[in-house]
Parts: sequence; C-alpha cells; structure tokens
Amino acid sequence: MNKRVLITGAAGFVGSHVVQYFLENTSFDVVCLVRLNKKGDLKNLKDHVDNPRCFFVYHDLKFDLNESVRDYIGHVDYILHLAANSHVDRSILHPKEFFEDNLTGTVNILEFLRLHMPEARFINFSTDEVYGAAPEGYKYKEEDRFRPSNPYSASKACQSMASFSYFNTYSLDIINTYTMNIFGPNQNSEKLIPKAIKYAIERKPMPVFAELSGNTLLSVGSRHWLDVRNVGESLLFLLENGVKGESYNIVGTDEFTNEEIVLKINLLLNTEPMIEYVDLHKTRPGHDRRYAIDGAKLSKLGWEPKITFEEGIKNIIDILRAKK
Repeated sequence: MNKRVLITGAAGFVGSHVVQYFLENTSFDVVCLVRLNKKGDLKNLKDHVDNPRCFFVYHDLKFDLNESVRDYIGHVDYILHLAANSHVDRSILHPKEFFEDNLTGTVNILEFLRLHMPEARFINFSTDEVYGAAPEGYKYKEEDRFRPSNPYSASKACQSMASFSYFNTYSLDIINTYTMNIFGPNQNSEKLIPKAIKYAIERKPMPVFAELSGNTLLSVGSRHWLDVRNVGESLLFLLENGVKGESYNIVGTDEFTNEEIVLKINLLLNTEPMIEYVDLHKTRPGHDRRYAIDGAKLSKLGWEPKITFEEGIKNIIDILRAKK
C-alpha cells in the first residue's frame, strides 16, 4: 500500500508546487486539504484533478476537523502543514485574521495529529521572518530567539511554538522548518519577483523599498531567495532524514538586495532598468530591511538546493514567453 501524505494549504502557491513534486517524485498518495478563497485557488492543482493518487478535501482550518472531514482524509503517514495567511501588509490591517488562520489553524491540525494520527510525522512549515530583522553580517540559526516585527511573523512564531509544545508535551513526531523568500511560477503578481518581471516587460518604473534620508539613498532591503521547486525536495528529505523535535532552516545559496533582483531581471530580459526608490519606514511599517538565515544544519544532514536563483528566474521568464 502506498504511503499517504496530507498537505494543508495545497492549493496555494507553495503548496501546489509541493503537491506536484510529491506526485512526480514519490509513489505517495497525496491528500490535498484546501480552503478555496483568495489565498488558495484550485486552478493551481488543475493538472492533478484526474490523478488517481491525488485526493481533495475541502475544509477551513479555523474549525475543528470533524468526523466527516477525518473520514475524507483517511489514514495518513505524513502531514505537511503549509496552510497560512502570509501577506504582511494585510496582516497590519487585519491582525486578528492572521492569528486565527495561522495559530488557531495550526492548533486544529495538531489536535488532529494528537487525537487521530499520533504515529504520523508532522512538518510545520514556517518562515525566516519569525527571527525578525537580521544584523549585517549575521544569519540566524535555528536556536536563535524569535523577535517577529509584524502580526504575520508573530502569528507564524506562535504557530512554531504551538508545534514545539505538542512535540514536547505529547512526544509527537514534529519538525519545524523556517524558509527564506520563495519564488517561482504562478506566484502572486504583487510579490517582488513576478512584479519586477511584469514591470520590466511593460516598461514601468519598479518601486524598490529603501531607507532614505531626504533624497539620499542609505540602504536597500535584502533577502535570501529559494526557488519553489527546491521546497518539495527539501520536505521529502526531512520526512526521510529529519530528527524528531528538531528545527531546520531551508536556505537557498544567494542573498541579494531588492535592487540587485530588479537589475538581474532586466539583464535577463535585455531591458533598461527603471527603479523608483520608496521610503520603507513611511510606507511599510512593521517590515524588516534584511532577513537572513543559516542553512548549515540542514546542509550537514545532507541537503542542498539544486536549482539556483538564476535558473529559477530564467524558468519563470521562459514560461511567461511560452504563454504569449
């Protein structure tokens, strides 16, 4: 009998790519838990609707998984908890919604694990933003303290703490991951990379958030970046090799400023860069200038990302050109 993996948030950007990876690279049956709204769209899974190894369950994790939902899910060997509300600007406007989705939703899936699937391995998928802004020259390690800067990252930090408490209290097989900025095909068009590609093609000035003093540019935000196709591989690796109760940073190889991202995209498109610097602190309260995490722990365990940043950007551009 095939192993079965339950993926929450399966219709979202990252979740749908993870579903595809597991269908293409394992013999697992994949149970897709989806809440069809603005944060998840079934069109991301349209290629798998007729796959006999892919099953769909519709449920909002703000509510308990009742008997009917549990029956639809059936037995699972693994749970990948990717469901999340993840837009920082929206979390500043609607903070309660984010704690309901990310904390309450996580506790409900943990209760499903505790009461009905206690032998399953559970991976809680979180973000590097829980650590807060990273000082220049430093990358946060898994044991560093959390210092979230906005309601989104605070709700994700709470999610991680809930997961660890269920490991510690109930001895459940739970792993926490922290992942840097992810990019790839079908990402929301308001995210930096798809927006920069769109604006370069349309010849529009690309806004880049920066620290400004009057008209003087002081610094530009920077991030590490990870192609979404690396995510599924990293999660499968951790299902097979991760240590119960441990946390792992999932990290790509490169750190770039947002300005460098825009310049690289224009270089690949052979277009002249058009950048408009926007004051970070005036327009985006609660945002951090730099995020950085250390991937040495997962690297020592044996995993490194295979797809580079440049390969990922070229892949997105090729897909966009093929659609024309």
